[in-house]
Amino acid sequence: MTQLAATRNSHQTNFTRLGGDSVTTTQAWLEELRNTAMDRFNLVGFPGHKEEEWRFTNVDPISKTHFNLAAPVTNPAEVEAATAFSFGRSAATELIFINGHYVHQLSRLGKLPRGAKVQSLAEAITTNAPELSRYLGQYAEIEKNPFVALNTGFVRDGAFIYLPRGTSIDSPIHLLFVSVPSAEPAVTHPRVLVIAEEAVHASIVESYVGEKGGVYFTNAVTEIIAGADSRIDHCKLQQESNDAYHVATTQAHLARAAQFVSHSTTIGARLTRNDLNVTLAGEHADATINGLVLLDGVRHCDNHTLLDHVAANCPSHELYKHVLTGKSTGVFKGKILVRQDSQKTDSKQTSKTLLLSDDAKMNSMPALEIYADDVKCTHGSTTGPVDEEQVFYLQSRGISHEASRHLLTYAFAADITRRIRVEPVRARIENFMAAQHGLPQDLRITDLGAHDEAVVNA
Repeated sequence: MTQLAATRNSHQTNFTRLGGDSVTTTQAWLEELRNTAMDRFNLVGFPGHKEEEWRFTNVDPISKTHFNLAAPVTNPAEVEAATAFSFGRSAATELIFINGHYVHQLSRLGKLPRGAKVQSLAEAITTNAPELSRYLGQYAEIEKNPFVALNTGFVRDGAFIYLPRGTSIDSPIHLLFVSVPSAEPAVTHPRVLVIAEEAVHASIVESYVGEKGGVYFTNAVTEIIAGADSRIDHCKLQQESNDAYHVATTQAHLARAAQFVSHSTTIGARLTRNDLNVTLAGEHADATINGLVLLDGVRHCDNHTLLDHVAANCPSHELYKHVLTGKSTGVFKGKILVRQDSQKTDSKQTSKTLLLSDDAKMNSMPALEIYADDVKCTHGSTTGPVDEEQVFYLQSRGISHEASRHLLTYAFAADITRRIRVEPVRARIENFMAAQHGLPQDLRITDLGAHDEAVVNA
């Protein structure tokens, strides 16, 4: 056995020995899925920093920590974050999970259109929902990501959303995952499966939050299947504790003329790795993926995205922005893949980073891989400090130097937040930024580049 293999095996032992928890099912297909996934994880182990896809992110703090499966909380009503981060009646339905376990008494199951299902994954498994065996684990590939394999091996609970043909829901469906640290490091493996049939319009929000007090690890996987002519708005807000580790994979599959809009925001956790993969499988499918990262201290965030153009005549747009200060580090690796039959592809990718300190670092790697000849694809990346000419412009209008920098930083990030249609998500991020920079809580920027208006209103 090589030294690397021996190291990996020693790191993964704690995870594999936890596989036999008390939850059992009678579905042979699910047990086979779990076993296949764990076999895969046992084979490859945790990724090393010498692997190309992980060379800027060292997962040793995760692999060398002995995590126990997070236990249910005895009194969920006392978990402050469960109410502090709730959408309340702003959500059509809200499922609340604490330490990876669904909490019925805190959740709110609103009235849904006929045939729609929004329930815990554990309940769907128990009732043997017919859609599960067809879709679960069929899109997020265990061969490509060991953390997906690990999550799949521990599939027990999470959220199951099934929206039948023609379903339209105006308010967001909110999935709130709360972690409560314990005396020993704990891990959760939330799983989300979203199935939207033809002509479905819905907004889905995943919030990951944590209370202070200890080390924990969230390893999440989401699969989204968008049927023909559907529109899915998906928001992910990661606001974990600063001592937490967060690894997540979102896999979206778009049928003909489906629209998928994603907004991913990272403002928490000590180490974050997000993989967002979108497959435009049907002609005229349309994908927009936006991301915002706000980091300080010694925190680290690695965003990997893939826009996989399988069908022809599919537009896609991507904009990721990072604001880094302290000794924080960011990674953006975005790839646009245009396959041979994907003629008339129109895709644009942009990465922009604002460095607020000399010690903050950013690694940006936009990439195009094109096998078709009739396409229009562009990518660009910029990294730099606050523009001092703009600071001077604001100072000339009576704004202090420090306040000018804060306003420009806020405006830089608000270019992303203004695009978010789900008001509770947009408000939460903007309030966080306002507090972070000592700005008024009612400050809002609604137009691209409208920092002059913001200064007047402030």
